[in-house]
Amino acid sequence: MKDSYNKTVGYPQKEFRTPVKRYCQTLDLKDDPALIAQYREAHDRYHSWPEIRAGIREVGILEMEIYILGTRLFMIVETPPDFDWDVAMAKLDTLPRQAEWEAYVSMFQQCRPGSTSSEKWQMMDRMFYLYEE
Repeated sequence: MKDSYNKTVGYPQKEFRTPVKRYCQTLDLKDDPALIAQYREAHDRYHSWPEIRAGIREVGILEMEIYILGTRLFMIVETPPDFDWDVAMAKLDTLPRQAEWEAYVSMFQQCRPGSTSSEKWQMMDRMFYLYEE
């Protein structure tokens, strides 16, 4: 099922009662429409693995969104200000079904076999924002 939001009305943003920091990452999928369709399904509300969503929350991530254009994925991760990325990713790698999930999704992704999530997804540098006047 596709999100009911689109580029005309936008996507809602979760609001938090505390400041958050944001990480942005990218990853490429294999250029195969059938695999991309399967990858999209694996991440939808009805097919994503509950243990994976729970693990993401357990390591302190408040929100995670993945956007797609062709074969390019863009992930936004929002966390509390004191979040330590390296510590959280090391913990995530040890949680139930995480290695199984990474092995499964790697068949869709352009990555080395056996890569962890933090090895696959490349951190992006922010190069522009609406600077304060």
